[in-house]
Amino acid sequence: MPVYKSLSVDPLVFILDGEPWPSNTPAPYSFLSHTLATLSETRSRILIINTLTNALRTILRYHPPSLLPALYLLSNCLSPSYLPIELGLGPSVISKAIQQVSGLTPAAFKRLYNTTGDVGDVAFEAKSNIRTLIPHPPLQIITVFDFLITISRAKGQGATKFKQGIVEKLLVAARGEETRFLVRTLSMNLRVGAVRTSILTALARAMVLSPPDTLTMPIPTDSPYNATLKLQSEANNVPLSVKAKTNSQDGARNEVNEKFGRAESLVRRVFVQHPNYDHIVAALLDVGLDGIAERVPLAVGIPLHPTLGSPTRSLDEVYDRLGDSPFAAEYKMDGQRSQVHVRRNENDEVAVQIFSRHLEDMTTKYPDVVLLMQEIFASDPELRSIIIDSEIVAIDPVDGSLKTFQELSNRARKDVQIHDVKVDVGVYAFDLMYLDGEILLQQPFRKRRALLRHRIPPFSSEHNGVARFNHVENCDSEDGRETVEEFWIKAVESRCEGLMIKLLDNGEVLEEPTTKKDKPRRKPLPATYEPDKRTSTWLKLKKDYVTGLGDSLDLVPIGAWHGNGRKAQWWSPVLLALRDGNTGRFVAVCKCMSGKCSGFTDVFYKAMRKRYADNSDTCARRNQWDVDTGGLKPEVYFKPDEVWEIRGADVTLSPVSIAAQGLVSPSRGLSLRFPRFIKVREDKHPAQASDSEFLAQMWKDQQGKGLDQNGADDGDLLDVDMEEQAEEDDSDS
Repeated sequence: MPVYKSLSVDPLVFILDGEPWPSNTPAPYSFLSHTLATLSETRSRILIINTLTNALRTILRYHPPSLLPALYLLSNCLSPSYLPIELGLGPSVISKAIQQVSGLTPAAFKRLYNTTGDVGDVAFEAKSNIRTLIPHPPLQIITVFDFLITISRAKGQGATKFKQGIVEKLLVAARGEETRFLVRTLSMNLRVGAVRTSILTALARAMVLSPPDTLTMPIPTDSPYNATLKLQSEANNVPLSVKAKTNSQDGARNEVNEKFGRAESLVRRVFVQHPNYDHIVAALLDVGLDGIAERVPLAVGIPLHPTLGSPTRSLDEVYDRLGDSPFAAEYKMDGQRSQVHVRRNENDEVAVQIFSRHLEDMTTKYPDVVLLMQEIFASDPELRSIIIDSEIVAIDPVDGSLKTFQELSNRARKDVQIHDVKVDVGVYAFDLMYLDGEILLQQPFRKRRALLRHRIPPFSSEHNGVARFNHVENCDSEDGRETVEEFWIKAVESRCEGLMIKLLDNGEVLEEPTTKKDKPRRKPLPATYEPDKRTSTWLKLKKDYVTGLGDSLDLVPIGAWHGNGRKAQWWSPVLLALRDGNTGRFVAVCKCMSGKCSGFTDVFYKAMRKRYADNSDTCARRNQWDVDTGGLKPEVYFKPDEVWEIRGADVTLSPVSIAAQGLVSPSRGLSLRFPRFIKVREDKHPAQASDSEFLAQMWKDQQGKGLDQNGADDGDLLDVDMEEQAEEDDSDS
């Protein structure tokens, strides 16, 4: 196996000298395995970004075509989320391939798996004792990626055997750590902390420090690359402890850090508007950072990450946050958030695509919405292209009244035929991001809303089976506070979830100083559309914000214990986790117990036991999905595979929980007291679960309101409905 230099060092003193692999050849997979092994050994965000930056710099310098497959393999995916490519490899195919290559018997494989708890570790241990007589050519990043694409395309009779054959070929050629991470990739469970934000940050820094030779434009003389060369040159002769103090190096470092900040902001902005590594990498290798925004713009047919709302507790808080700035109050519909893209081609044909909030293509789920948009475009020949933000809601086909999200969830998820539609829907539009070739993201909300209403008015088809189109009902603060309060009461009494508050025009608000020494300062309030940001100018006010917590949490079930009494055959309690924004891991935050106040029903318990059956692909005795349970040890671990909406009485400091540890207390994490299950968030992917920063902000908001903190977590993250527990004790006796 090749020996590579450490990748976790400061990129500003990481010197690209010598060739890490033979010149003019693709990057070897062993280099990517070295990167993944380094990542798996740390939870430090700084070291993770250092490692990724230096790895991508190396690839950029010595084989730029390997960059794109490397990014996908580091991201643990094979394509953009809206063009899903699934391997379709079951655990049995992978385990049989490992046994075939290593000679392990099924019993020996099971014993080894029970010992390690990770199929990648099993493969590494099993293969370490195998010696091949004929050496195989080294695996390359490009060829591994191509093999994975080949596996994903195998369909029909004989596909399983064909896929297993490819896996076996890869395992035979793999050496050392390659085996471990190859199998983890095949299982789509890399177990490293390289989340999207870290990868984009590293990509931007790598382009700043080591722009590839493929660029068609020359590197300017004031490029930070030149400053970095100077810094690295000095690093060869000056000890690290000394060099940080020298003025020349401080100047070079500051210059590079400023370039880092601008590059990171640029790459992230481009990605959230156009999340496609294929297009981004092609542009970076051709025109570099300076030309990427023009080469990879917002485009119809490629979903952008949606703007997110920040929670508020009351209308009083809304007025405190926004001051005198005018805002709109809109119904927060109880449906599925949907991004609708429509374009008319040169042949006057109208193409429609519908994307979920986490950018999955769900066009085939809503053929009635496709027909709706085609009829709207047929009625207005001037319309050329649009991207709208909307909510698709179940409605009564007779009077158009709203139905619940649960009824909408009864619809099949894909390949729905128009004659099979059983649940009618309406499209309730609330924003317009693109119109006839013009990007509207930087326009204030008042203008975007006016264009939406003028160019795409409400529409109801004369044909049966076609969805309806309308605008979300709203009122404006300019109509007076009394009107807004009446609208809030109307929302509480309706079937919507509450209100969304949106700033109408760009403005500013006077921000109170945090200390006596500070002076009040004016904080800008942009009314622009901000992809993938939870802004202070989009505020959400749900019905139940008036009591208890100011917001629900979107948590992921990661484990459970066997129940007691009549619930002994079910999972109870369930261990819930939030997402650590730095590492991407799921971290336990609370247990949700059985009981009258838990929100669970017997039907739900039965369905959960079926979904998380013992020793299945979603439930295991060992922590094979690298979830962080802190000091807790559930009897079984769940694959982080779904999101539950949970509401609690309050957020409390915990001596056991490590969720958000360090954000509000150096030694204690946060937990949720009296958690209550609301519903399964079928519209959310685990990657969209609430993160530690969100929980910490809830704690700070709660403290700011002076809410009661009695009943803090007793150290077991436990929450018991005493009346229900007494009934169970009685049934036991």
